Formats: sequence, structure tokens, C-alpha cells
Amino acid sequence: MSRKKQSFFERTANRITQWTGSSYAFGAAALLIIIWIVSGPLFGYSDTWQLVINTGTTIITFLMVFLIQKTQNKDSKAIQLKLNELIAASKEASNRMVDIEDLDEKELDLLHQFYSHLAERSQKDIALHQSHSIDAADKIHDSKLQLRRKTGEDSTQL
Repeated sequence: MSRKKQSFFERTANRITQWTGSSYAFGAAALLIIIWIVSGPLFGYSDTWQLVINTGTTIITFLMVFLIQKTQNKDSKAIQLKLNELIAASKEASNRMVDIEDLDEKELDLLHQFYSHLAERSQKDIALHQSHSIDAADKIHDSKLQLRRKTGEDSTQL
């Protein structure tokens, strides 16, 4: 896959994010605070002296929130795409799991219940590495429905 030329913002955001996560950035921030503390007596611990650090840290924090969120969104999207590729490449995995991050909270809770139930059932299996998928569960559920219809039992109790 060819890499498209990144925008100025993208390049700048990546560099700033990379630098701010380094030990150099931590050292610079610590040094700045030490300088500010040491300069306190020179300025008589005035309101202006306190305002400088408060304003500076507020501005930096405000901007960093957006950079961190941008980086996290990008990383999350890349991880999702990698997971989608693994799901698509696996014969046993259910392709229904691709893009489940777009489901609402109730649908995710339902899937969580399904997999919790599957985990409980798989603990009873003799074969430790036996795989279960949603498609397999659907087939089992459908076969139970058909059996109940043939025998005339109520299918709402499945």
C-alpha cells in the first residue's frame, strides 16, 4: 500500500505527540516547574507569578487533549482494521464481528452476554482449544427451533 503524503497538521501533530511522550518532554516540563518555583521569591510570589504558570499549564493541557484524542482515534482505527483483517482471514471466525465497534451499547451488551455464556459452556468442554462462533451458535439455535416446531413445543423458550 502506498503512503499518501500527510497534511501539515498530520505531520505536526504526529511530531508533537511523539515528542511530548518522550522523557525529554517530561524533563523539560519538570525543569520549567523548577525554574518557576525558584523564581517565586524574585517576583514575591505575586498573583502575576502564579497566573503565568496557571495560564501556561491550562493552555498546554487544552491543546494536548485534542492531540491525545486525535492520536487515540487514529490508533484505535488502525487496531480495528488489523483485527478486521484477522477475522476476515480466519476460516473459523465469524465475519459478523467485523465493524462491531459501530454497534450501539445494547447490541454490544448482548454480544458480551453471548460470549460470556459461550465461555461458561466452553469451560465444560474437554477440548481446550475448541472454537465457537456466532454462526455455529446460530446453526445450533436454528436446529433447536426446527426440532421444537416438529415436536410442537413453544419456540419462545429457547
